[in-house]
Amino acid sequence: MLARLTMIASGATQATRKGRFPRDEALEPRALDRAVAVAASLRRADRVWTSPALAARQTAEALGLDATVEPLLGEQDFGRWAGRSFEEVQAEDPEGMAAWFADADAAPHGGESLAAVVRRVAALMEHLASEGGHTMALTHAVPIRAAMVHVLGAPLSSVWKVDIEPLSHTEFRSDGRRWVLHASGFAPGAK
Repeated sequence: MLARLTMIASGATQATRKGRFPRDEALEPRALDRAVAVAASLRRADRVWTSPALAARQTAEALGLDATVEPLLGEQDFGRWAGRSFEEVQAEDPEGMAAWFADADAAPHGGESLAAVVRRVAALMEHLASEGGHTMALTHAVPIRAAMVHVLGAPLSSVWKVDIEPLSHTEFRSDGRRWVLHASGFAPGAK
């Protein structure tokens, strides 16, 4: 059964602009304008899902999409690091930060490990492969990176080598047996 998954990164928030671990926050006003510009370039989908996060739901709304919340698309839970800058965490918890980068099963912040994110995104993709059709998913950088490393069979540490910009899209296709990374980039008007 043929399946297509288009993952769209939610628009920018203050956390993404200021190098902070994300928490549930609203889009920047400029991100709403950019999302509206992208809306016309989107293809039809059989289903549209969104992360439970406010930024993803606002992105879906700005794109004019009637989306259903899918918890498996949620951003990584950064626990006590949420809302704090990378520099603050590095200064206060260098061992925790080093462990987090070195071990995909580590969750020194008390939240969710990278390996757990990959497992939940992989489960979502396997479900979609059996369902078929085109799914559009509004989500975040970490789940999109997780999907990429899952499909490519790359080491989980590869997520740190992939940059996902706000409002970029990444498309995967499946023939029911395996997924392939089909395309990644910006829709017109996204930058």
